[in-house]
Amino acid sequence: MREKEFLPNVKERLGIECLNEMQAKMMASASEARDIILLSPTGSGKTLAFTLPVMKMLRQPTGRVQCVVIAPSRELVVQIAGVVREVAHGFRVIALYGGHKVEDEVNSLKVVPDVIVATPGRLLDHAVRRNVDLMPVRILVLDEFDKSLELGFEEEMGKLARRMKNVSRIILTSATGAEVLPDFLRLDNPVTFDYLEANSKLRARMKVHRVESDGKDKLDTLPALLHSINNGPEPEKTIVFVNHRESAERVYDFLKRKGAGCVLYHGALDQRERETAVALFNNGSRPILVATDLASRGLDIEKVKSVVHYHLPLTPEAYTHRNGRTARVEEDGDVYVLVGPEENVKDFVTFDDTFGLDKEKESDLQSRFMTMYVSGGRREKVSRGDILGFLIKEGGLAPQSIGKINVYDHYSLVAVIEKDVPGLLNAVEGKKLKGEKRRIAPLK
Repeated sequence: MREKEFLPNVKERLGIECLNEMQAKMMASASEARDIILLSPTGSGKTLAFTLPVMKMLRQPTGRVQCVVIAPSRELVVQIAGVVREVAHGFRVIALYGGHKVEDEVNSLKVVPDVIVATPGRLLDHAVRRNVDLMPVRILVLDEFDKSLELGFEEEMGKLARRMKNVSRIILTSATGAEVLPDFLRLDNPVTFDYLEANSKLRARMKVHRVESDGKDKLDTLPALLHSINNGPEPEKTIVFVNHRESAERVYDFLKRKGAGCVLYHGALDQRERETAVALFNNGSRPILVATDLASRGLDIEKVKSVVHYHLPLTPEAYTHRNGRTARVEEDGDVYVLVGPEENVKDFVTFDDTFGLDKEKESDLQSRFMTMYVSGGRREKVSRGDILGFLIKEGGLAPQSIGKINVYDHYSLVAVIEKDVPGLLNAVEGKKLKGEKRRIAPLK
């Protein structure tokens, strides 16, 4: 595929005006007959970086799977598939992962995709059941390879690699620089692009603030901190990291009772709950995300201004990954570390200053946006353009009243300015979207 065929999609669909150095080098590498190891920290634009050479290597649709991207988590699979779909316009891209209906995936595979993005276990299951033929695959991408090994996916990835006997190019990405690579990879004279040094640049764009908490559990200090760091008319996106699922639920419930617009994210939530939480946070309708370290890697989370360590992370790696959620793509960011009485701070945490709380300040921690549920998604052939046009033409909304639109398999979520919601609901009552009446309602 030629650059002039897919680069306009990067600008128009992803809103990226120019590629960073890593992305440009990766795209240029597609013309070299060598495997690639990309070492890059969280938040550096890695997904697009490996998507670009894949696009150059794709041939016109052949009725066979050309490329497989394997990632260690459902969230990462969904994120990658979203980026690839936007760039690879005209190619069939499907995502395979646990947590949603297998039947939907089987039906999707009846029309052979050009690109598959999948978790290792789910793809292997489909291959064993002969729902998909991996023999023709020419391009294999193993994203967050270090995380896959950490989670114990080596055996599954080995079995998958042995089914892809015609792979000619492997792209391996890692955030840590794995020293020993399994034999099944069979890398052919790989070239390494090492951007891990970007961590030092990231630290230069980031300020780390010490926040003293009078109480041991820090609950009373947290709302004061959130009020203190929000100065504008719209609350800025903030992630509050905790170490345990139970703590996440406790902090979330507390902030919700205090009137903060927040969402919860941890490993015990089902897939739909997780993707909804990320959507509400990304579209700005819930500006505070309370999360475990599950949210520190692999999620496509945009424009996070602040990271709050409610609990001190247990390892320097966890600390780095958490902080990597802010100060992304050359933007500045702030990190706040809540320190309780007599709490020992690890050596890997260094402070730029001690942050003074304004305990009298009561800034608004609610967004002016509300998220609307639409009962139609990709399986019903509903696109973002369909929803946008419907809300403008039938709902009477101005374009500036509509925020981010997320389309999933059987439903969609769209951010709308809250004051416009009553008029919207009245206007669309009984109206059809893509030929059918669909439920449109505020998401609770």
